[in-house]
Amino acid sequence: MNNQLKYRLITGKDDASFCQRISKLLDEGYVLYGSPSCTFNGQDVIVAQAVIINNKSNNSTEEK
Repeated sequence: MNNQLKYRLITGKDDASFCQRISKLLDEGYVLYGSPSCTFNGQDVIVAQAVIINNKSNNSTEEK
């Protein structure tokens, strides 16, 4: 977990695979950041969701 990026923007086709990717990140400690965005590329709906890692518990421990 030490190599996790603090911020990630996940993009892809709006399908079950995209939802699974976001769900996996949430299980790893990321939280949703902002609202999702979507567009249409002429064939598929493309979505984007930003996530950030929740390190609040780690930071409060280090400060003590």
